[in-house]
Amino acid sequence: MEELELTFIGLAYPGRAFSRDDTGRMIFAPFGLVGERARIEILESHDRWGQGRILEIHDPSPDRISPRCRHYTLCGGCHYQHIPYPRQLEVKAEIVVSQLERLANFKNPPVTEMIPSPSAWNYRNHIQFDLSQNGLLGFHAPQSEHVLPIEECHLPDPSLTDLWPRLDSAKIPGLERVSLRSGMEGALMVIFQGEADPDIELEIDLPASVVWLHQEDLVVLAGENHLFIDVLERPFQVSAGSFFQVNTQLAGKLVRTTLELLEPRSEETIFDLYAGVGLFSAFMAETGAHLIAVEESPWAASDFMINLDEFDHVELYEAPVETTLPSLFARPDGIMVDPPRSGLGRDVIISLLRFSPERLVYVSCDPATLARDVKALVEGGYQLEKVIPVDLFPQTYHIETISLLRR
Repeated sequence: MEELELTFIGLAYPGRAFSRDDTGRMIFAPFGLVGERARIEILESHDRWGQGRILEIHDPSPDRISPRCRHYTLCGGCHYQHIPYPRQLEVKAEIVVSQLERLANFKNPPVTEMIPSPSAWNYRNHIQFDLSQNGLLGFHAPQSEHVLPIEECHLPDPSLTDLWPRLDSAKIPGLERVSLRSGMEGALMVIFQGEADPDIELEIDLPASVVWLHQEDLVVLAGENHLFIDVLERPFQVSAGSFFQVNTQLAGKLVRTTLELLEPRSEETIFDLYAGVGLFSAFMAETGAHLIAVEESPWAASDFMINLDEFDHVELYEAPVETTLPSLFARPDGIMVDPPRSGLGRDVIISLLRFSPERLVYVSCDPATLARDVKALVEGGYQLEKVIPVDLFPQTYHIETISLLRR
């Protein structure tokens, strides 16, 4: 294998430091810091770039700190534990700027300082484990299909940290994945995901609801098929198969900031696309605006109907966004989109430009697809007014942003 001695000159998305070799080729490696000189083993080589791993750091950065977790660098769950949290915030904001400059050709994009998480550790209300060859709970190693059994994790909230060591997943036939969730008043849920028609006899000795999930089929083994999560003093039903923001402490700030940019008013029509269980929709509906929401997941759509049952000025379409928008005839004053990591896609962008609302708020969990989509929207006549990074995922390279585009 090729080895190089290089000095890192920057940090890139997703979660890698980079340098240049003598030929000008860009070399990427995880877990480095700017200014550090390191010996790097090249694992993947191309004409213009290469990818490797750090074998040895000769000149550690003064910013480098000791990671909290014994599995760090071996487990693919965290990427920034070697960086002090205040510096993590700066790095992530800089990466958002870089992505907009490089992929969308912006000069001085309007990116604000990042909104920090109230807690840099033990913030997740949801954690998902894969299974090792021996059936032990673990996470994928970086850029690998290998599942590393883990003995500690500092990202889930304390109630989940206490729960997962009590699970004996090795004795469950057909099991493929295990998820844990926490909710209001100490409620906990264990979600087993695996083959249909599970051959399972469990003696449930856990302080939690337990369900078996296979695609759209769900079997309740103990307790309920849902729990409730409180955001801004409003409880949201979240079923086992539904997505919900993992950082409960910061979800309220995410909602408030989004609504401040969208400015829904009682006489207006607002679209909430990729609406989930109704986290944003519920607070939009409180303004009196006529709300049209679109959500593809049947689990989330069912939760949405319960969570917004009190409002009679809300419409919900349970269908994909890209196929629903062409059939809508309402004229929205504002649209909020919160797509998956893959972003909006060409068909959705065409529909958004056809509707041409005055205000468009884009909640993104991937700065690369955000930059791609914003470029297309700006080329279609919008102006990017503000991008607010929100650190929903401390210790990782993942970055949430809230962007305002205006006609």
